[in-house]
Amino acid sequence: AVIPYFGYARQDRKPGPRTPISAKLVANIITSAGADRILTLDLHAGQIQGFFDIPVDHLYARPVIVSDIKTKYGTKPLTVVSPDVGGVVRARSLASRINADLAIIDKRRERASVSEVMNVIGDVDGRHCILFDDIVDTAGTLCNGVDALLEQGATGVSAYISHGVLSGPALDRMSKSKMDELVITDSIHQPEEIQKHPKIRTISIGKLLADAILRISNEDSVSCLFE
Repeated sequence: AVIPYFGYARQDRKPGPRTPISAKLVANIITSAGADRILTLDLHAGQIQGFFDIPVDHLYARPVIVSDIKTKYGTKPLTVVSPDVGGVVRARSLASRINADLAIIDKRRERASVSEVMNVIGDVDGRHCILFDDIVDTAGTLCNGVDALLEQGATGVSAYISHGVLSGPALDRMSKSKMDELVITDSIHQPEEIQKHPKIRTISIGKLLADAILRISNEDSVSCLFE
C-alpha cells in the first residue's frame, strides 16, 4: 500500500482519558485489508511505524524540499525555523543540508488548533526564514510564527510543509498573512482554490515515490531514499 499521507497520524497517543489511539486503528485496518508492506511519507511521529506488524518504508520529503530551496534561494543567507519545540530534530536536519542557521519558536497551545507564540529562540534579524514542518492544518501556528519572526527582524518568511491539510480558516489566514510563500508537496490532492492560491505552491514527490516503488519491486535497497 502506497500512502503518501497517513491519516490520523496526529492521534498517535492518548492525550486524555477515553480518547482513542486512532493511528493504531488505521494501521490495523490497512493490515486486515491485506497489505503486506507500507510505503509512506513523513509520518507525524516516527513511532507509528511500530503500530504495523508488516514492513514499513518511511520516506522523507526533505530531498525534494532541499532541491527546491537551493534552486530558489541559492546562496542567500537563510535560517530554518521550527514552529515548535517538537519539530527541532526535523528542522535541524534540513538546516544541516542547506548550510543554514537554526531557530525555534517557543509557543503555548491553549487548546486544539489554537496556538499562542511566546518567544523566538535564535537570531533571525536580517535573514530570510524558512518555516519547516510536516503538517499544516488550519495554518494558525504558521501565521503566528510568521508575525513573530518579522517582529524579530526577519526580512521575509517562507514555509515548506510536507502535507497540506489546509482545513477550516487556513486559506483565509494565508490570504491575510505576511508570509511570502507556502510550499507544500502533492501528498494530498488539493482542490482548485488551493492550487490557484497566489501564496501557495505545490512541489511533486512523484519521482521520490516512483524510485522507492521501483527499488522495492526489484528487491533493491531503499535506505538511500530515507534521507
